[in-house]
Amino acid sequence: MKTVHCQPAVFVTSLAAVERLSHEGPAAIENCVAAAGFSVGEFAALVFSGAMDFTEALYAVKVRAEAMQEASERVPSGMLSVIGRPEAKYSYACLQAREHCQSLGLQDPVCSVANYLFPDGRVIAGHQQALDFLQKNSRKLNFLRVRPLPVSGAFHTSLMEPAVEPLREVLRKLDISQPSISVYSNVDAKRYMHGSHVRRQLVKQLTSPVKWEQTLHAMYERRQGEDFPHTYEVGPGKQLGSTLQKCNMKAYKNYTHVDVISPEN
Repeated sequence: MKTVHCQPAVFVTSLAAVERLSHEGPAAIENCVAAAGFSVGEFAALVFSGAMDFTEALYAVKVRAEAMQEASERVPSGMLSVIGRPEAKYSYACLQAREHCQSLGLQDPVCSVANYLFPDGRVIAGHQQALDFLQKNSRKLNFLRVRPLPVSGAFHTSLMEPAVEPLREVLRKLDISQPSISVYSNVDAKRYMHGSHVRRQLVKQLTSPVKWEQTLHAMYERRQGEDFPHTYEVGPGKQLGSTLQKCNMKAYKNYTHVDVISPEN
């Protein structure tokens, strides 16, 4: 539940799953041409690509997790998973929620799209009063389903601003190089170019929405008739496989989930 524990756990188990895949299907590792990670998963993707050292990246994740936990505890906030109708207007819904918060006397309320997951699938984050408003008015806003997420705070919004400087400071001290394969940034769904670009984008990622749907479109763009690659989701859960299924069914047909342990264990 607490991001201070969750982030290092996700980072380590993702790379442990990579180790398992390297033993069971080494060709998948040797022939890999691109990687991406969701939020903290981006650190694991960068370690896998050779851009960051495992131990140094784990320390950066620890600092990031502690800073984000601290930022989360400053104000009551959270995240809301939303599936909307095609006519749903997410930015306008967030504006209405912010105006509602202002009517309650809340200054500078925050409510914005934090994750673009798949067509009509979003995560909205911000002050708790704004999320309560969205849940209460979900039908009017053309939301089919709203579900609070079990997270510590409003990640990937301006409420994470207090965490920016601690992360920037630790990344400044690390040796970060150009990835050996294409690694896509959550911030703009474009490939990392060099070490300073990695530093800049990882800091910006804290307060920017995760453009996951856009990343999937960028990764799987290809000419008509060209085969889709094999895709491996490494680590806990199959949520990223679910988003791929909704964004690109042809690519999903070559999808495999690799967990850290076998089901029989």
